Amino acid sequence: MLNVRVLGVPPNDNALLLVADGGKSRTRMLFDCGADTLAGISHGEVQAIAHLFLTHLHMDHVSGFDAFFRVNFQRSNMENHIWGPTGTARILHHRFQGFWWSHAAELCGTWFVHDVDATTVHDYRFEAGEAFAVMHDAGMRSHDGTILETAEVRVEAIPLVHHGLCLGYAVREPDRQTIDAGALAALGLKPGAWIAELKNPDNSSIVIDGQVCDAGDLRQQLVRIEKGESFAYLTDFLADEEQRQRIAPRLAGVDTLYAEAQYAVEDDALARKYHHSTIDQIAELARLAKVGRYMLLHLSRRYSPDQWVKMCECARAIFPNSGFIDEWELG
Repeated sequence: MLNVRVLGVPPNDNALLLVADGGKSRTRMLFDCGADTLAGISHGEVQAIAHLFLTHLHMDHVSGFDAFFRVNFQRSNMENHIWGPTGTARILHHRFQGFWWSHAAELCGTWFVHDVDATTVHDYRFEAGEAFAVMHDAGMRSHDGTILETAEVRVEAIPLVHHGLCLGYAVREPDRQTIDAGALAALGLKPGAWIAELKNPDNSSIVIDGQVCDAGDLRQQLVRIEKGESFAYLTDFLADEEQRQRIAPRLAGVDTLYAEAQYAVEDDALARKYHHSTIDQIAELARLAKVGRYMLLHLSRRYSPDQWVKMCECARAIFPNSGFIDEWELG
């Protein structure tokens, strides 16, 4: 299950907090870290965030980093990972060193920062015990779009254009195998440890109540495949025709697209100047990619709440399943 929570309020900075619950394990991820985006979540929740994904390093997407870092700078009970476009490690190195580290020798936190481009990930390591003084080169590796896989999800990086490289992210759960309860009852079987063995495709036979059974036959009768949940987070990027054609295939099968709603249609020239998108362009991207729904984020204070509602109506005219998150109550 993917529990996604939008942090921040319009027209302030926004971020996404993900709790990916795989049943047996759980991973928390944060997407962007603008000013005050962490104000609405508890100290413990911030401590539990294992991965911070930055779309880019403009102030409104990273200015809340100190609040995150203050809570976790010496965290050693879990790994600390930050992901972002090329140059992220260099910029965060300055952030790490922007404080006095009077007792650095007593600290034991290790931080990994991953610079991501279209085809490679360059890993760097920073040590709290060294007062974060050294940016250790931890190597480079290629990627095919997927930059991280955990037990619960796969995270894909989508290169975007925003005065250089910006990253969008698509997060997908693996498909789930469930047991058809009605079929189970019809066969007169009771749930047990054998079900885990049944779900393993390598098992050709399993033992149920002392009886050897054909696993393949039982799988056909009992196992159902449930599509995993998914979402994408795209913000601060050009979405002209050329870019939409390039990006849309990367969003295939996505349930929810969380994307910027920065500019009204009439402000197209301004949007292009600052490498942003107009509301109709994002809605057209959602339509082209056939996502499940488009949730409008990153609203601009250049517009009034009434204008935000009109922008949403514009999006719905192109892609009907567009809207704001319920908590915003904007219409």
